This record gives sequence, structure tokens and C-alpha cells, in this order.
Amino acid sequence: MAGHPIPHYQNDGGYEAIEIGVSEFMCVGATPPYDHPHVFIDMGDDREAVCPYCSTLYRLNAKLSPTETLPAGCLFAERAA
Repeated sequence: MAGHPIPHYQNDGGYEAIEIGVSEFMCVGATPPYDHPHVFIDMGDDREAVCPYCSTLYRLNAKLSPTETLPAGCLFAERAA
């Protein structure tokens, strides 16, 4: 999972909502250097959560694995320097 025990997601596409397969995750905003502080989000019993920094709405989709997103490509992967 992108080298993280908890999946990290990004929103480079500026999507209003991203479907993910986990209820505990980190939002990074966009790919660095356009990221925001990496914030831990726990949906708890809810099926949706909003990032307090970038306002991305995350929706739980139990059909997705932790590395899948809808739309595709929103899993954050650290790049070597």
C-alpha cells in the first residue's frame, strides 16, 4: 500500500468525491509540492467523511480494496527523490 500501513489518498483531479475501500486513511491533498498536512481520517460508523483541509468527500465502497479508488488513480505513492 504505497509503503504505508494506512493508505494515503490524493486528489490531483479535483474530484468532489472519491470512493475508497477502507474507513481509516490519510488524505494528503494533492501530489507534493501541492499537498496539505497529511491528515488521518477515521469514518467510524459513517460511510462518508470530508477532509478538513481540502474538502474532498471520501465515500466507503466495500467492493474496493485499500489500493483501489473510484475514480482511479487517487492512491498516493511516495516518489523517490
